[in-house]
Amino acid sequence: MMSRNMLGSSSRLMRQCRCNASTLNSKAAPATVSVVQTEMPDCDFQPPQYKGPSYDNIKELRKNHLTPNMTAYYKKPLLMHSGHMQWLFDHDGNRYLDMFGGIVTVSVGHCHPKVNKALEEQIKILWHTTNIYMHPKIHEYAQRLTAKFPGDLKAVYFVNSGSEANDLAMLMARLHTGNQDILTLRNCYHGMSPYTMGLTAHSTWRFPLPGVANSIHHVMNPDPYLGIWGGSKCRDSPVQTDRTCDCNSETGCKAADLYYNELEQTFKYSLPRGRVAAMFAESIQGVGGTVQFPKGYIKKAAELVRANGGVFISDEVQTGFGRTGDHFWGFEGHGIVPDIVTMAKGIGNGFPMAAVVTTPKIAQSLGMALHFNTYGGNPMAGAVGIAVLDVIEEEQLQKNSLEVGTYFLKKLAELRDKYEIIGDVRGKGLMIGVELVSDRTTKAPLGVPHVLEIWETCKDMGVLFGRGGLNGNIFRIKPPMCINKSDVKFAVDVLSRAISEVLSKN
Repeated sequence: MMSRNMLGSSSRLMRQCRCNASTLNSKAAPATVSVVQTEMPDCDFQPPQYKGPSYDNIKELRKNHLTPNMTAYYKKPLLMHSGHMQWLFDHDGNRYLDMFGGIVTVSVGHCHPKVNKALEEQIKILWHTTNIYMHPKIHEYAQRLTAKFPGDLKAVYFVNSGSEANDLAMLMARLHTGNQDILTLRNCYHGMSPYTMGLTAHSTWRFPLPGVANSIHHVMNPDPYLGIWGGSKCRDSPVQTDRTCDCNSETGCKAADLYYNELEQTFKYSLPRGRVAAMFAESIQGVGGTVQFPKGYIKKAAELVRANGGVFISDEVQTGFGRTGDHFWGFEGHGIVPDIVTMAKGIGNGFPMAAVVTTPKIAQSLGMALHFNTYGGNPMAGAVGIAVLDVIEEEQLQKNSLEVGTYFLKKLAELRDKYEIIGDVRGKGLMIGVELVSDRTTKAPLGVPHVLEIWETCKDMGVLFGRGGLNGNIFRIKPPMCINKSDVKFAVDVLSRAISEVLSKN
């Protein structure tokens, strides 16, 4: 087993050596990365020694037995072995600061001891029985979870993934209203099941299958940075775009009104009058690159949908459970109470669970026929869900998301002022996006080779960022909510050094 001293030496070597930075389709010798100025924060955790198949064997197994669409991050994919709070360790014992949280899933920290203990205690008693029998955990958790919601959002149905949750929300909306047409925003992501693929408005996530659209309409995305309208006063964020803006507290957000007018055109010309089933919206678009909407748009859109017989569905798969900082749910930042809320990812800190919360009246629609989910809300899921809520409350992780996230955003804004290739920094709490551009004026995305080079260099120096947006040029920063300001300083310094190195070469 690697000793603590050896681990420390290995980690320092990883982040202080002259690491090779990757290039794409280049015959030139790799660049070298200078020493990172900020030391990687200390970590007392010692991962167990890796005893699994060799790296090369894993690569061969992946090639031969997993479907070819299972692509991995990085030119030389990481073989992860162990996790502890905000840290990940590869098979060689190298330590990485996780700034993507398993795609916005690890909410309270990798292998959090309280969540681990709750699961361990539950599996000694009862692993699984479906809800055809009563068991305590599903009922205890349903009470705890629905207590987090305002209004009449008191009925919950447990499933296993965000796609399943949105799939069920579509079904509920159509059954309850008796209508078929559903609206979503361009650039949104709501899942990849055959049913929810139609909701997702990214060509990169669409398969050429018949019936995918299925009475779904994608409307103009109200994006204050890349959209037609928007500016420096439109977003609910500590950091605004560099576009000029005439909005003020008295007149409200003009961009929101203009985007709303475009939404109205869809109702006038593309939908059966008064016969809408639902509108879906993420509180902040995740896969699309942490896109925020102009203040007031979502509230007005929800009112329009309801006036036309539909329900408003808030997708909190990425923004829920305190991640945005100022509220427990992202929709609260828009000043609305949705009719249906979907959630997954951070709900279980990595355990495969999800849920749909709605009103008892809407929930009654499922009584028209049999509907059943074998694993949804099983004893293990209930125990984990309760423990996650306990940790968020006891460790004040929502408050930490607000304070550390605001600090993070402001530090990234300083980088934007320093580097022309950072076109925009945006987000709330620990839901952050950094958009890389080749031209500040046109907002043209930075070329893929350069984005990948910066991204790979950050990995070589010990920080793992996600990527998103249609062009893959947006760094998605959604870490476990337990990170601190020392982690932020290290991550920002690494990003700065990586950008500087790539710019010096290109």
